[in-house]
Amino acid sequence: MIKAQISELKELLSIPQNIVIVPHKNPDGDAMGSTLALYHYLKAYQHNATVIAPNDYPEFLKWLPANDTILIYETQQEKSEALIHEAQLIFTLDFNALHRTGEMTEALENAVATKIMIDHHQQPDDYAKYTYSDVSMSSTCEMVYNFIEFLDDLDKIDSTIATCLYTGIMTDTGSFRFPSTTSRTHEVVGKLIAKGANNAEIHNNVFDTNSYSRLQLLGRAMQNLKVIPELRTAYITLSQAELDEFNFKKGDTEGFVNYGLSLKGVIFAAIFIENQQDDIVKVSLRSKGSFSVNQFSRAHFNGGGHDNAAGGRSEESLEATIDKFISILPQYKDELSPE
Repeated sequence: MIKAQISELKELLSIPQNIVIVPHKNPDGDAMGSTLALYHYLKAYQHNATVIAPNDYPEFLKWLPANDTILIYETQQEKSEALIHEAQLIFTLDFNALHRTGEMTEALENAVATKIMIDHHQQPDDYAKYTYSDVSMSSTCEMVYNFIEFLDDLDKIDSTIATCLYTGIMTDTGSFRFPSTTSRTHEVVGKLIAKGANNAEIHNNVFDTNSYSRLQLLGRAMQNLKVIPELRTAYITLSQAELDEFNFKKGDTEGFVNYGLSLKGVIFAAIFIENQQDDIVKVSLRSKGSFSVNQFSRAHFNGGGHDNAAGGRSEESLEATIDKFISILPQYKDELSPE
């Protein structure tokens, strides 16, 4: 973000504004952590700010400070659209194309508010007047920390903001083990702990609150795990019937794909989850090293993300989607085969 933009944003934010803050559809820890952190920061300046999420999000994120103020567009459409219509500024966080907000897309496209994008995914669309886009960043939460620093306001980060930012950085870096975790990331995390983020408590709230049914679902996912050793690939399937059998709730499959990637010799892992309500198969992809799942997902599964973590979807049946996946893999033999 260039100095001229920062100066303009400082001026825009110098007087109270009607502001809407939006994460992507099916928001994760980074999306909710970044939006709520920005919400608390803006409220400190008496802005009329509201976080509007396109749809619901996992229970393990609902302890975050001010969670009870969030509007869900899917169930509160009329109120959400009124706020979007009245907004003077709209911040879009952790996504870079408006269609990532699902049913909110049209309302955001038609909004007259000035749009500000803060995001770390590849190939951003050109819809925002102010864009802070950096694919090298570990998380949007780290970028929100930087954004506050650009505005010379690090002293405004209290324990509440620090908690939200720490949560997003922790979840999007796989607890600081992904390659996107840099020395700067650790520097920021250290400062957030100093500001009052309780790292042990946050980790417990996010990762150590499993339900019995979720662990049973994980067991089924592990039973369904398949490995293609000659292509160093592993994949997991979960049908709608299996989700129903174990009382699936949003967020229950979070992190399952990483079990495939943890296998010795595997550098590419996928999970395919049937969603009969939306009539799609959700696809999550992970990789190690130089194999880009972002490019793979964009080419074959209507998605994208990062080089080592991406998502997508298929409108074919679960069986047809798996067949397609297996048929595509030989095209990447040179990248995936052991040397």
